[in-house]
Amino acid sequence: MKNGFKIIDGSVTAPKGFLAAGVFCDIKRLGTGKGSQKGQKRDLALIVSKVPAAVAGMYTTNQICAAPVKVSAERTANPMAQAIVVNSGNANACTGKRGFRDARRMTAIAGGELGITPSDVLVCSTGRIGLPMPMGNVKNGILMAAHALSDSREAAANVAEAIMTSDTRPKEIAVEFTVGGKTVRIGGVCKGAGMIQPGMSPTGARPASALHATMLGFITTDVAIDPKELKRSLEIAVAQSFNRITVDGDMSTNDTVLALANGQAGNKPINRTNRNDMKRFQEALDFVCLELAKKIVRDGEGISRFVTVRVHGAKTSSDAEDAARSVANSSLVKTSWCGGDPNWGRILDALGYSRAIIIEEKIDVGYSRPGEKMVTYAVKRGQPTKIPFATLVKLVAEKEFDLHISLNLGSGHAVVYTCDLTENYVDFNKGDVTDPSSLGG
Repeated sequence: MKNGFKIIDGSVTAPKGFLAAGVFCDIKRLGTGKGSQKGQKRDLALIVSKVPAAVAGMYTTNQICAAPVKVSAERTANPMAQAIVVNSGNANACTGKRGFRDARRMTAIAGGELGITPSDVLVCSTGRIGLPMPMGNVKNGILMAAHALSDSREAAANVAEAIMTSDTRPKEIAVEFTVGGKTVRIGGVCKGAGMIQPGMSPTGARPASALHATMLGFITTDVAIDPKELKRSLEIAVAQSFNRITVDGDMSTNDTVLALANGQAGNKPINRTNRNDMKRFQEALDFVCLELAKKIVRDGEGISRFVTVRVHGAKTSSDAEDAARSVANSSLVKTSWCGGDPNWGRILDALGYSRAIIIEEKIDVGYSRPGEKMVTYAVKRGQPTKIPFATLVKLVAEKEFDLHISLNLGSGHAVVYTCDLTENYVDFNKGDVTDPSSLGG
């Protein structure tokens, strides 16, 4: 039991009325990016609701975005959908008109095989950019997956594997809780390890206050909920989870989070009139999304440390986020963490060039163990404290720690989840043009 939610097995198949399958159809061939030589790793998946479901989506705000993103964004403007087809090994990005034809064809093949309207099928892709989809293989994969659909725990695990690219492990979660006297469930899977600093919106258009390999997330729930409320809830959940992580500061062309809610739990449909149920659902969705988002950072390419950057006392919330991201994405800060060096000078430097309002004489910087309230301060009011260097080193040597920054200018605050930058990240991503299998996405 965590935060009042019971963690259970099954991820996307845990909620009632959902089927899934993951298969190998040889999309991830030589030259399609890191992970190409994983053998017969599953590379195509289907997630299907037995009945039409309320739908919501969040998409990359990168101005260069993949064909599947645009196709799915059009369809999640509607209230309902029923299935998701997703592949790894090929991003179907920067592929022109053919890319759109291929994305739509994937939904048509899936819809035909499942006996549902193609426009009720969403599509996602992840992998190397700029390569045409091997549609013969993709079609075979969709047909195989449609015939392998199951509500088993194994089927959900196969989906988690099929969407991986440079990931070293699958990322899944499911929770059970009560809404309106009914037991309901939310399940989810995601992928991501590199090209990670999502900034997603419901349409892919950049928000008025811009947020800053690909991450994909798929959420299923048997909750009955008004489609408009599901869209609103997913936007809230993503804003404080997937949109709060960074591995390398690079926003992907394909970032997507999709949610389907099929109502099979039998609860009274959630809307704004039953606020307690809405609040409970939001809390559970927030929890699922944040746990999945953290799994992405912990599996970041080459990382050795997971760091939670907590900024308090900024003049505005926007300033707090700008300051947190500036520190979380600083190569100098991240490499110091790799070496276990509590180099607060680099942190102050990153704060200084951020867009946030900063006054040097007011800044406090400290460290703590994850989630602990007791903070050991290296800097107070812009000046070093008398805390021994060895004490700070011990804190930063941990595999996970929190960095606390107080700007002492207002009430703005923000949290960003990040990691260190290691030699392994560079080695993994530099590629070798004489060896196509070494080239990244």
